[in-house]
Amino acid sequence: MFRLAISLWSAVWLPLTGIVFSGTTTAISAAENGRTNVVLFLVDDLGQRDLSCYGSSFYETPNIDRLAADGIRLTNAYAACPVCSPTRASLLTGRYPQRTRITDYIGAPQPEKWKRNTKHLPAAYSEHLALEEVTIAEMLRTAGYATFFAGKWHLGGEGFSPEDQGFDINKGGLAAGGPYGGKKYFSPYGNPKLSDGLDGEHLPDRLATEANAFISDHRDAPFFVYFPFYSVHTPLMSRPDLQKKYEAKRSRRIAFDVFGGEFPRRVRVSQDHAIYAGMVEAMDQAVGKVLKNLDELKLSAKTLVIFTSDNGGLSTSEGSPTSNAPLRAGKGWMYEGGIRTAAIARWPGVIPAGQISDEPIISADYFPTILEATGVAAPDTVRLDGVSLLATLKGDNTRLNRPLFWHYPHYGNQGGAPGAAILENGWKLIEWFDEGRVELFCLAEDPGESSNKTDSEPDRVNDLRQKLHAWQAEVGARPSTLNPAYNPALPSGRE
Repeated sequence: MFRLAISLWSAVWLPLTGIVFSGTTTAISAAENGRTNVVLFLVDDLGQRDLSCYGSSFYETPNIDRLAADGIRLTNAYAACPVCSPTRASLLTGRYPQRTRITDYIGAPQPEKWKRNTKHLPAAYSEHLALEEVTIAEMLRTAGYATFFAGKWHLGGEGFSPEDQGFDINKGGLAAGGPYGGKKYFSPYGNPKLSDGLDGEHLPDRLATEANAFISDHRDAPFFVYFPFYSVHTPLMSRPDLQKKYEAKRSRRIAFDVFGGEFPRRVRVSQDHAIYAGMVEAMDQAVGKVLKNLDELKLSAKTLVIFTSDNGGLSTSEGSPTSNAPLRAGKGWMYEGGIRTAAIARWPGVIPAGQISDEPIISADYFPTILEATGVAAPDTVRLDGVSLLATLKGDNTRLNRPLFWHYPHYGNQGGAPGAAILENGWKLIEWFDEGRVELFCLAEDPGESSNKTDSEPDRVNDLRQKLHAWQAEVGARPSTLNPAYNPALPSGRE
């Protein structure tokens, strides 16, 4: 675990992560930097189009819409992986998932336990975030910040919990990937990291209450609140009042439950799932509760608020509750519906209100962005993959001009297949490992990824493919491997 004070870092080598600390670096104290607080919301399985401010006409998210109106909304924000745990590791460390070795959701079968009839075996992956990894919470706590966690962890169990990774307080963070104990989204929760409330208390509201208590207790000191919701992950459960509201709204629609095809699955292309809509609005209300508390404590101008998601919306599996259209597919897929997310930031007086940016960003960027915003200096030799977005958030339109990468050597549960991708200058290349084939899309013209340009752009294909392979070698990306038990005469394990 990272426990060294920043002022004491000198020639320390962390071999498991490839991070090198050298020289002497002193963090700018929060007081010297005007005590910038940070509140980071991460919503589980929220599709980019699940917010009113991103185009949803069914779900209602007035609090998040106001957050966007008061700051900046990014239209080309990406998760580091199409499933949750790898993105969470990337966000906390500022590094691609391939470096942390968390490349699939924790709990997925390892290759030696693989039973599905698929062409490949998935790659092995780490089942916890190594203590040698440096988290943003550890960086900020060393610089004098009080650190708080509320919600879903899913980066390891006992010994690898939030309180082992830089958080002073942990409310609800477990190894589990969802609220699976007790009454799940309602108290009693059956969660050893979160005491039960009154019978029927709603989890997102309770987590917001815990966050507000922490903020109130630390209003006079710098704080970092990381609020990764369990919402809107399965199980699909809504407050009864909100479910009733959206059932009535759905009944006024001419058509609903519209599906298309995404071989080998069906994909939802209409947003009209009443229970899911209720979950989205309850999440929005919890965000609003925290924002209201910041306003009442007169902390909003001192607080950077970031809102994002860990992957795209669930559209091909487990009830298929949402649609990412016009983006293709959803969670678990390398297409845009699986990796493009909402991203909003607000910092009154620093981030001009009402901005929209199409700069491509990725989960690893939040770590260096928060460091720059708080004035906490990382040693020059920390090997981060992300870059600070602070200039972009402030309205600087200078392009970052860098490729973004993905590598997912797994099948997941949503029908997607192992693959990798690169995005550069609006062109996205996907390499599918099962068939060894590639697809090329011009996202500016074709955000739905319906027109494969590989035949008309062979030079671009070769260039992007070479860059992708070079990156895979540089980060040590583990490949999927041929499955000796695969039987093409049997049903596919992707179905």
